[in-house]
Amino acid sequence: MLEKSFGLFFFLKKPKIENQDGTRYVYLKITVDGDSKEISTKRLWHPSRWSKEAGNAAGKKEDSKMLNSFLDTYKEKAYQAKKLLLDNDRDITAQAMKDILTGKGEERKMIIDLFQYHNDQMEALIGKEFAKGTHKRYETSLIHTKSFIKWKYKMDDLPIKDLDYDFITEYSFWFKSVRNCNQNTTAKYLGNFKKIVLECVKKKWLRSDPFAEFKLTKKEVLRRPLTAGELSVIEEKLITIERIAQVRDIFLFSCYTGLAYIDVKQLTRSQIAKGIDNAYWIFSNRQKTETATNIPLLPQAIKLLEKYKDHPQCLAENKLLPVLSNQKMNSYLKEIADLCGITKILTYHIARHTFATTVTLSNNVPIESVSKMLGHKSIKQTQQYAQVVDIKLSQDMQVLRDKLLKN
Repeated sequence: MLEKSFGLFFFLKKPKIENQDGTRYVYLKITVDGDSKEISTKRLWHPSRWSKEAGNAAGKKEDSKMLNSFLDTYKEKAYQAKKLLLDNDRDITAQAMKDILTGKGEERKMIIDLFQYHNDQMEALIGKEFAKGTHKRYETSLIHTKSFIKWKYKMDDLPIKDLDYDFITEYSFWFKSVRNCNQNTTAKYLGNFKKIVLECVKKKWLRSDPFAEFKLTKKEVLRRPLTAGELSVIEEKLITIERIAQVRDIFLFSCYTGLAYIDVKQLTRSQIAKGIDNAYWIFSNRQKTETATNIPLLPQAIKLLEKYKDHPQCLAENKLLPVLSNQKMNSYLKEIADLCGITKILTYHIARHTFATTVTLSNNVPIESVSKMLGHKSIKQTQQYAQVVDIKLSQDMQVLRDKLLKN
């Protein structure tokens, strides 16, 4: 129903008990067809610097300009509330507009509340649909979101209706400036937050996606796998300290299987069985993606499993290898790199790259087979791991030379 008359006007409301400094709260008066409702803007101003006729702050001082800018924004929100009523075929009344502006009459959905609800549901599904590490990552993202809202808006939470492009760009700026995160880390955390936002869009709690015009770009990180020579140096290095030698062996196992740290850590005896070729295979699912990962075992991997079959930790936990924490593994790998004279930054994840590039592709294993063993859902994922090394390029070009010489 269209209104016959409509008016918005700001005024200073006299309190029952005067403030010591004489300031009064600025109120918005909404009038629809003679019926009026008042809403506090929660802003204080002194009557001596207020224009009753204009309904705004008088003068050209900076604080007057700031208040008037705020009041213009508030008035715009009132017009948006009116439009919302029109769009939803609801009667335009002063009370209905007040309810929208104050968040009454409907449940106010808040960013942090919804994020926490998402994480609580995820936690309940750990081991069923989500990995523990995934939940931890979203918990960290929630902490960052709380910190950003506190930093930017000086509040503990915000209504989801306040999510817009400006919020996203400011959040990105906060990661890079205040948290000193690089582009890829920033994109990772914003990607986690985007999942929450898109759920709100799907449920029509948000009318548009604030990420729509924002590009979540990641810079390509070049991870250098071990060369065949470096792999041999690590294998043949005499290491007398048992704990470091153990870490070296487990790292090598991933170099010859392509398994990620968490998948090696959880590997049990029941996951080793004879395959279609009557040789031993690993039959498992990647924890990260739950994708089936079937890997024929190379002699080097079988030798390592045999070495640790009677290790006390393996027997006690029904595991194939005595894997330490990821942090300790990476710490010891730095020592191993120093012992072997390897200048590359050696982390556990390099083993997966080494398997893809040096162990398989460089030895003419097709990328489709490598992709399947890595548990990837697409060849595109594998291409990030499978850097074509110079030796492989040389081999391929030699094949082409031989063909051209024969013709």
